[in-house]
Amino acid sequence: MQQSLFSKYFSVCSAIILAAIAFLGTIFMMLVAQYFKSDKFELLNRNLRQAANLTVTNYQSNLYSGVDQKIILPYYQILGNAIDADIYLTDLEGNTLICSHGSNCNHLSNQISQQIITEALKGDFEEVSNMGGIYNSRYYCAAIPVEAGGVKVGVLFGSIAADAFNSFITEMMQMFLLSALLVLLVSFVVIYFVTNRLVRPLREMVDATQSFINGDFTIRIPVEGYTEIDRLGMAFNNMASSLGAMESTRRSFVANVSHELKTPMTTIGGFIDGILDGTVPEEKRDYYLGVVSEEVKRLSRLVRSMLEMARIEAGETTLHRKEFDINETVITTVFTFEQAIDGKHLDVRGLDHGKVMVDADPDLIHQVVYNLVDNAVKFVNDGGYLEFSYVVEGDITYIGVKNSGAGIPKDEISHVFDRFYKTDKSRSLDKNGVGLGLHIVRSIVNLHSGDIIVSSVEGEYCQFVFSLPSASKNARKNDKFKDGSRPSPRTT
Repeated sequence: MQQSLFSKYFSVCSAIILAAIAFLGTIFMMLVAQYFKSDKFELLNRNLRQAANLTVTNYQSNLYSGVDQKIILPYYQILGNAIDADIYLTDLEGNTLICSHGSNCNHLSNQISQQIITEALKGDFEEVSNMGGIYNSRYYCAAIPVEAGGVKVGVLFGSIAADAFNSFITEMMQMFLLSALLVLLVSFVVIYFVTNRLVRPLREMVDATQSFINGDFTIRIPVEGYTEIDRLGMAFNNMASSLGAMESTRRSFVANVSHELKTPMTTIGGFIDGILDGTVPEEKRDYYLGVVSEEVKRLSRLVRSMLEMARIEAGETTLHRKEFDINETVITTVFTFEQAIDGKHLDVRGLDHGKVMVDADPDLIHQVVYNLVDNAVKFVNDGGYLEFSYVVEGDITYIGVKNSGAGIPKDEISHVFDRFYKTDKSRSLDKNGVGLGLHIVRSIVNLHSGDIIVSSVEGEYCQFVFSLPSASKNARKNDKFKDGSRPSPRTT
């Protein structure tokens, strides 16, 4: 079964906490056991030293002939009862001479092994055992030698039952487990909510992705901070906005292409059918065939423009840069529109400018100039003017194409470079255009790392200014446009 990120994260965190508690519990119990053991041996050794001092004093007062049990036994019993221990004295052969339990003690009937006596005579004897079978269970056992006059005369033993340790450990374990369960409960609750909070944006992204698959790009992920997940959410929202814009552009593109193809194809189909079925009179066939020819050319221009646009946007257009005179390109292009210029009685200004050298692709820039001049000639008023201006500022050269006329409405200026966009006025004046010319112009200029702006005053003029890298041979600096304005590629 597929495991969710929430369950994986929750399981891992829970396992880490359980392992940590188990590890800490083990270390804690080991330290407690070591402390308990050290404490018991310290108590035994301290009381045994006191008992040894009393024993030696009594032994010396008896002129080293022996120990008076009636005097020593009460001391042994007091010291043993104080720590709940057995304290008993043996000779060097392991026979018990005096025991804090009195005459009923089983030490009196059992002999300590010689191995234990030997170890005890060396000093610092400590072990947890049954003392060679003397006890039925494990005891904490310690022993010190008794010396009188520099001679070892006996051994003092002390034993504390280890059952107390088991009770102590049981109580400590119960306390630890209760605390651990409380910590686990709190930890699981905290981990649950923290994990759910961390995973929730990811779940929302998954749901949003499903909406994207269905074509709905309006879903956004709530962003409440600046963590890695929040930054991922911001990136996801930006991606959604980009996808939405791309989808809108795609739909608009398909709709525009369909519209631009439908009109000429309908015209072509209708006229061809009319010629074939005899509806069109013989004397009108050449006229309608001419209309069909124009529509075919219009389709050709549309397909050619779309292919050019696709190559540019796909990065397949290679720039063949060279230094050339942009003013010469403008003059050559204007001459191709001589008939239309004469027909509208236009005044052409700025062609007498000297050389303006730029570093760009001549063929692509010719297309830029051609499209801008074609656009200007279409919308200039009869008896108006076309004006070309140049400004060189350092490494950038600005080329302006201006025409008098109605201009562009302010609310439409921001859309003139959009694909297939045609203003209401251009739809009536430009019957053959498809709305791709200015979009291609901007793409080519951007391909040269340049900018293009449009400025317009309704009822007066419209001006396009684009920038290109200056050529090293261009020595002209700080020119102005004919109207005295300076280029500002950041404003429209």
